[in-house]
Amino acid sequence: MSGYDYVAVGHVSCDVFPDGGREIRQPGGTAFYSALQAARLGLRTLIVTQGVRSQIEQLLDPYRDELELHVIAVAQTTLLETRGVGAARSQRVLAWAGPIVERLSIDARILHLAPIAKETPVSWDGEAAFVGVTAQGLVRDWPDGEIRTVALDSAVLPNRFDVAVISEHERYVCEELFAAAHAFGACVAVTAGSSPTTLHLGDDVLKSPVSHVPCVRDELGAGDVFAAALFVALAEGREPLAAAAFAHTAAAVRIAGRGPGAIGTRAQIEATP
Repeated sequence: MSGYDYVAVGHVSCDVFPDGGREIRQPGGTAFYSALQAARLGLRTLIVTQGVRSQIEQLLDPYRDELELHVIAVAQTTLLETRGVGAARSQRVLAWAGPIVERLSIDARILHLAPIAKETPVSWDGEAAFVGVTAQGLVRDWPDGEIRTVALDSAVLPNRFDVAVISEHERYVCEELFAAAHAFGACVAVTAGSSPTTLHLGDDVLKSPVSHVPCVRDELGAGDVFAAALFVALAEGREPLAAAAFAHTAAAVRIAGRGPGAIGTRAQIEATP
């Protein structure tokens, strides 16, 4: 797993959406949405995931000319049922591919640890120049299948990271994340929907306004797109506020359209006011 610009590690899920008397199934998971955004920014991108190989390959078939894929074969693929939208969205875990325990050897410019259900490793072999983590999947539990937010356990955090992204709804359970970020000299970006994102850089706190979207058509994956664009922009040397502005624009492009196909290219993002 060497020679890549961007490696996203986490479950590619099969997302199930009840629609009347039928089900809509599509690929999901932070690793998928963030990797697709990185690829459309021009980076050679790899997803490292776990599940049933044939199922994941079928889910990602429309995007295989953009993404490379490494599947660790296990008995089942993570299956998530999603109901509602926005703040009313709820999810159930119908099947779980389990933790990624295979020792990974990764050499990449950017490593994105992208869990959706406590699956990512805390260490790896090789060199990653920049490590980003999206912590949503580390503060989840599902004892009866219904996903709930729980306090972050420091034992599931990676042994190093440069930037972490969380939402304001996860801030109250992420004290351990802030402690680790302080120890690593890392940044924590706290997103807040249409309100400004807060960037915590040591003792400094910066506010980054969100790009205006006249018509929001589909928000699914917008946070993952924001994280990927932020990581790429920071790794390319942009200052934090400029990187956050770029990431907000990427998210705005995504939610102005429907589905993963709406994820923007670098040219589209840079041309958006």
